[in-house]
Amino acid sequence: MSDAYNPPNDPLDVVYEDHELIIVNKPSGLLSVPGKGEHLADCLIARVQAAFPGALLVHRLDRDTSGVMVFAASRHSQRHLGLQFEKRQIKKAYIARVSGQLEPKEGTVDLPLIVDWENRPRQMVCHETGKQAVTDWKVLRSDESESRVRLFPKTGRSHQLRVHMLALGHPILGDPFYAEGAALEHPRLMLHAEELRLRHPDGGKGTRFFVKAPF
Repeated sequence: MSDAYNPPNDPLDVVYEDHELIIVNKPSGLLSVPGKGEHLADCLIARVQAAFPGALLVHRLDRDTSGVMVFAASRHSQRHLGLQFEKRQIKKAYIARVSGQLEPKEGTVDLPLIVDWENRPRQMVCHETGKQAVTDWKVLRSDESESRVRLFPKTGRSHQLRVHMLALGHPILGDPFYAEGAALEHPRLMLHAEELRLRHPDGGKGTRFFVKAPF
């Protein structure tokens, strides 16, 4: 994988905004938060804060993943949303294209994950010291070469969906860390955070945000 960081210059795609929430569509290839070093300073939160100076981080998406991200517009909102993530009350759905024909058509991966220290930032399955990680999947369509799946993470571990699909023998197409050969030869990681369901910090009403996958 190339270490060169060339984030896309797409204009900020604001899906929704009010006095408590800022919902944006994160492009693939852009860090959620700054990395170490000036060359990794450009990131989604910096761009969001340029437009909304009071915006606060709530969660992250991997650099190569696109899709729905929520930022808090106040400290109250940040605490409220943070608790919802902590208690696993926020429901997330992703779209992925994976290598091969995934069967059965739906199921659950329950495999604990831990960082692979010698190959950071890669993660790996470890039954001794890994933290619980659970993902439900549902195949939308498939053929012999690939499957389009909807993924529902029940936990929020780093690279969870990527490692869980690899563990099933069906790596996500275009994954620079976990795909090999023909599965790697795609213009981007074929993983998109399509849907986020949360309770609005002002009043607690159930709210859904949706951005269709660009692939």
